[in-house]
Amino acid sequence: MEPVKIGLLGLGTVGGGSVTVLTRNADEIARRAGRAIQITHAAARQYDPERIEGLGQIGRISDDAFTVVDDPEVDIVIELIGGYSPARELVLRAIDNGKHVVTANKALIALHGNEIFAAAQAKGVMVAFEAAVAGGIPIIKAVREGLAANRIEWIAGIINGTGNFILSEMRDKGRAFAEVLAEAQALGYAEADPTFDVEGIDAAHKLTILGSLAFGIPLQFDKTFTEGISRIEPQDVAFAAELGYRIKHLGITRRAEAGIEMRVHPTLIPHRRLIANVDGVMNAVLVMGDAVGPTLYYGAGAGALPTASAVVADVVDLVRALTTDPTNRVPHLAFQPDELTDTPVLPIEAVETAYYLRITALDRPGVMAAIAGILSEEGISIEAIKQKEPAAGETSVPLIMLTHRIEEAAMNRAIERIEAFDGSVGEVVRIRMESLEG
Repeated sequence: MEPVKIGLLGLGTVGGGSVTVLTRNADEIARRAGRAIQITHAAARQYDPERIEGLGQIGRISDDAFTVVDDPEVDIVIELIGGYSPARELVLRAIDNGKHVVTANKALIALHGNEIFAAAQAKGVMVAFEAAVAGGIPIIKAVREGLAANRIEWIAGIINGTGNFILSEMRDKGRAFAEVLAEAQALGYAEADPTFDVEGIDAAHKLTILGSLAFGIPLQFDKTFTEGISRIEPQDVAFAAELGYRIKHLGITRRAEAGIEMRVHPTLIPHRRLIANVDGVMNAVLVMGDAVGPTLYYGAGAGALPTASAVVADVVDLVRALTTDPTNRVPHLAFQPDELTDTPVLPIEAVETAYYLRITALDRPGVMAAIAGILSEEGISIEAIKQKEPAAGETSVPLIMLTHRIEEAAMNRAIERIEAFDGSVGEVVRIRMESLEG
């Protein structure tokens, strides 16, 4: 049987890793796929010929990606150039040419996936995107296929390694955010412009995909609440530890009575949870199904070979499906296309969660009681209070409170009132809390 011919767009870190994996494991991959798989045409604007030669076997290399997607010999296109454009145009052109597509581009799927999947459905081809979420962890396949018998209740994940590295260093060594971010950039974990990582945009792209797969709703990145970690201070990390919690930057999607929660933000979670002990640049995703209960998926969320592992696994799946009736393939978003629902995504104000609050309070009688009174008037119940002694010469003290679950709108009102109270100083630090109980 003729080998399946691959067109590869991008020869950077993941592209190079994909060449290496396909070359190094060629025999094993062919045994699994049923046919040999060869990269016959690749595209890269700039590349080092010696580096490419050392990676593995490539037929020919062009500097124009559109020549690859228009190549009549190419069966499957792997898109690894990233970003929104020209990735969107290239993928849609490949689909229009009747080619299957594999992509690691979470931003593309999160923002344009609905359009791309509709085009693929119309042409009878598949778009595979396992590597778009959590690198080498096969979380897409787990949710879409392995947990297909379950009603998914919620998903919570550490899905950005850069943010997790920063928070781990802040906890273990008491370092400040800016200092650890600079080290992450020096180590290559963070880009020169780290906004996508530290402000949660990268995680929000991934969570958008997971939420759609879990609950059978269209991709809706614009409705995903996003909050970064740049305002987390070492004292909050330390206070959380004293109270038995760790701060993680989580992506959380949950089925609630009124709709679907989609949110990325720093979160206090009990230190005894397995996911609380995922450190460094590693990723982990916790999925709660009604039949299976909680399941945890852990591994490398980035890197050349881990991500290439997911890319090549998608290629193998597509090779297996080349002769399959298009109407009987695994659906792109887990549910049959005509079965997606319009269940609303809730605004963050309607989400209910517990909270960690750090209030800078004046050290005088009645202040704590007044703050507790404000919370009570807004229907907020306090679970724990911790007050530090003032340092010599200081007139204010940090007041730490943990609350029971309450709707965010009520907490917003309470914080506004506390900040306006003459017994408090500056802004209230608010971090959401989740127990993530099985």
